[in-house]
Amino acid sequence: MRRAEQVNKTAVVEFIILGFQSIPEVRFILFVLFLMIYITTVLGNLLIMVLVVTDHHLHNPMFFFLGNLSFLETCYTSTILPRMLANFLTNRYVISLQGCFLQYFFFTGLAGAECCLLTVMSYDRYIAICKPLHYTTIMNDWCCLQLAGGSWVSGLLASAIVTSLMPQLTFCGPNEIDHFFCDFTPVVKLSCSDTHWIELVTFILASLLTLPPFLLTLISYVYISNTVLRIPSSTGRHKAFSTCSSHLTVVTLFYGTLIVVYLVPKSNTLRDLHKVFSICYTVLTPLVNPLIYSLRNNNIKKALR
Repeated sequence: MRRAEQVNKTAVVEFIILGFQSIPEVRFILFVLFLMIYITTVLGNLLIMVLVVTDHHLHNPMFFFLGNLSFLETCYTSTILPRMLANFLTNRYVISLQGCFLQYFFFTGLAGAECCLLTVMSYDRYIAICKPLHYTTIMNDWCCLQLAGGSWVSGLLASAIVTSLMPQLTFCGPNEIDHFFCDFTPVVKLSCSDTHWIELVTFILASLLTLPPFLLTLISYVYISNTVLRIPSSTGRHKAFSTCSSHLTVVTLFYGTLIVVYLVPKSNTLRDLHKVFSICYTVLTPLVNPLIYSLRNNNIKKALR
């Protein structure tokens, strides 16, 4: 009896990623589409990183954080798209338990780091617009390194805590993940052991990595708006707002899709819609970020020329 229970506990050694298997007739089209998106995303973000490093006009805190964001987006999309493309190509939609946990670790860690990094970028804009005389003193090299490093460490550390708990779960079957990557909820739903503790820890860490950064970003833009609206000339107001418009657009896209995916109740009718919005923040956001910054930032456009 005890031996049979042990066999059942270790029966699941891999997961089946359902993803887009329900529409096999468009598999080749999806492969080409996601391949083009991945190549464009990587090249676009690499271009911004090269510009930030090589152009001395971009050696300031705002573009230092932008370079970090571009590197993060490259890593972020690389945790999901290469495996998805391999699945389309081989028609083998499986991933090992260890591979699934590893994908979840990098995906969650980078998402948490992005929340913190976007907040750091809003703080940088707040200092630049609301306290311009103290900007160079406050946003010195050491401060920028601490803020960027803290963002990376916070996201990866929180993800490491949750991921270290996942191998303790027991998976007895079924082993089909109704998603296109290893996200927390679809994986934990497959566990036949008690998941209350890991769900509680994940909820607390996710709240700490999303709510405070979002509120701090919101508060920063409230102060920025008040300061900009007090500028007497319309030219000055436009110039001040233009330095924030790209970042504000990225923040809106990122948090908007996160809210839809994780806060809107999940039902059978909204299941496919959740997948669509998941694609938005995991695949499309890293694609449009370099486009937004290159098209709406005059310094980036000058560096490109």
